Amino acid sequence: MTNPVTKDRRHFEDLAVGEIIDLGSTHVSKDMITSFAREFDPFPFHLDEKAAKESLLGGLASSGWQTGALSLRMLVDNFLSTIASCGGLGFRDLKWKSPVMVNDTIGGTAKIAELRRSASHPQWGIVTLDFDITNQHGKPVMTMRLANLVECRNAEALA
Repeated sequence: MTNPVTKDRRHFEDLAVGEIIDLGSTHVSKDMITSFAREFDPFPFHLDEKAAKESLLGGLASSGWQTGALSLRMLVDNFLSTIASCGGLGFRDLKWKSPVMVNDTIGGTAKIAELRRSASHPQWGIVTLDFDITNQHGKPVMTMRLANLVECRNAEALA
């Protein structure tokens, strides 16, 4: 049965290893950093400018989890909303390379690193994406590998 929500989206069979997804960019303001930190990661170097200047980070910096969340938002806006995505399966090899500071602009790419059919659920495929997130100076801020479940157009076809 065809899923009416995803019928016009790209499916597993339409994806290719090596495909590069431009994630666009997002500006990270002081308010974004402190709002996120108050709710989810209330360390002083995410909340207090004086404490942040005296910290290892040298200034008010985004939580690494916020960097991940912003990267996921860019992935949804620029890729997952265009494919028959069924949800995330997890991530690995997450590395925060450099802090994201107030007024940085982050962006980057995700590359399709692997594609495989689910052995137990032939109606789904698994796409593995490698993230490369940088700031406005091209300095790496985050890398990770993320797996996502994607509908197959033809569950009966062999991978």
